[in-house]
Amino acid sequence: MRVKHLLVISLLILISACSNSTKVDENLSEVELYQQAQKDLNGKNYSAAIAKLKALDSRYPFGRYTEQAQLELIYAYYKISDTEAVRDTANRFIRLNPDQPNVDYAYYMRGLAAFDQDQSFLARFIPLDMTTRDPGAARVSYNDFAQLTRFYPNSAYAPDAKIRMVYLRNLLAAYEAHVGVYYLERQAYIAAARRGTYIVEHFDGTPSTANGLAIMVEAYQRMGMTDLANSSLEVLKLNYPKYPAIASGTYKPMVKELADRDWFSRTIVRWVGSNNDPLPPGQTRANEDLEKRYQDALEEIPKEIKASTK
Repeated sequence: MRVKHLLVISLLILISACSNSTKVDENLSEVELYQQAQKDLNGKNYSAAIAKLKALDSRYPFGRYTEQAQLELIYAYYKISDTEAVRDTANRFIRLNPDQPNVDYAYYMRGLAAFDQDQSFLARFIPLDMTTRDPGAARVSYNDFAQLTRFYPNSAYAPDAKIRMVYLRNLLAAYEAHVGVYYLERQAYIAAARRGTYIVEHFDGTPSTANGLAIMVEAYQRMGMTDLANSSLEVLKLNYPKYPAIASGTYKPMVKELADRDWFSRTIVRWVGSNNDPLPPGQTRANEDLEKRYQDALEEIPKEIKASTK
C-alpha cells in the first residue's frame, strides 16, 4: 500500500514540475496580471497564479499591486507545499517592506512554513512520533512566531501564533525528555541528569516538566547521589503528586510511560492539526472566526497549565 502512495507522490511531483513551466503573456498589463492571478488563486490553480505573480513582481517592481502580489505569492507557495519558497519570499518581503501594514503576515507565514516542514506529505501515510525527531524546524518556527508576537502583539495572526507556540514548546520539551530517556537506557546517567535539569529550567510549566524531574531522580539514584535524588523526588511529589512513578508512594522507574502523550498534548495537537491552513493575506481575505477558535482552544486548557503559559 505504501508503494502505491509513493507512486502517487512521484506523479504529483512530476505534474507540479510541469505546471511550473507556465508561460505568461508578455503583453499583459499590471492590472491584467494581478486580476488573472486572483482568478487563478480563487480557482486553486496555484502554479498558474505563482507564474503571474512572479511576472508582476519582476515587470512592475514599483507598481500599484506589487506589494500585495508578493504577499499573495507567499500564500500560493504555501498552498503547493513549497516551504523553502515560502520562507525565502517572506524573508524578502520583510527585508524590502519592513513598515508595510501587512508585514505581520509575512512573519506569520514564515513561521507556519517551518511549522509544517516536519509535517511532510510522506508523514501523512507513514505514522511518525514528532517528539522523537530532530526538532530543528520546530525551534525555527517557535522563534519566528515569537518574533511576530513580540513585534506585532495586536496582529490578527498573533492569537494563532501563540497557540502554535504552546504546542511547539511542549513538543520541544517532549523531545528533550526522549533524549533523557535515551541516556538512561544507555546508562549515561550524567548526561540524563543534565537533560532532566535542562527541561526543568527551560520548559517549566510544560507537561514534560514532571518527566524531567523523574529523569533526574532516576539518574541520581543510579549514580548513588542520594541527596540529589531525594531533593528531586521531593520537588516531583510536591508539584506533581499524581505522577505515575510515585503513585505507590515510592519512586518506580517510568521509562516506558514517559513516551505516552498526556491529555494537554493530545488536545493541542488535534486543534493545531485541524487548523493547518494559513490565514490568507490582507484584510479582504482574513479569517473571521480566528478569535473564536483561539478562545475555544484556551477554554480547553487546564487552569494550572494556562497560568504557566502566560
